[in-house]
Amino acid sequence: MNHSVVEDSIEKMKNANIRITPQRYAILEYLVDSKIHPTADDIYKALADRFPNMSAATVYNNLRLFVKIGFVKELALGDASSRFDFSSTQHYHAICESCGKIVDLYYPVLDDVEMVAENLTGFQVTHHRMEVYGICPDCQAKGIHKDNAPSAAETAGHHSHH
Repeated sequence: MNHSVVEDSIEKMKNANIRITPQRYAILEYLVDSKIHPTADDIYKALADRFPNMSAATVYNNLRLFVKIGFVKELALGDASSRFDFSSTQHYHAICESCGKIVDLYYPVLDDVEMVAENLTGFQVTHHRMEVYGICPDCQAKGIHKDNAPSAAETAGHHSHH
């Protein structure tokens, strides 16, 4: 599917002198093909058959590594388990407050935000994030609308903003 994307990432890892283990390759491939922003647990379960001796901790540590290298983003969306998002391009997330689904949103215009912020504040901006909350089309079809939706914040317990 996105073969070249995986290969590019593998190249980057080689250049960073990171060993390419079969597990790492599989985790990366799963992330690239996955459209659901999986949790570490999702990935662990998905690969458990292929790597029976791989622990959940291994998956998590590898994800942390990918995040550090910068081609995977960790989305802390207020629930206990972070989701991981393979990201070669800056994009945003629309999050359904009813079912929790996350949809990627590409809006290149917002890339200027960082430049504007630097000009206005004098900060050296490293990154930014934006989340859009609402009710996805599936939930709307079930009759859930923004006026009667259980707010995700209440269901997830309030998460502290650092």
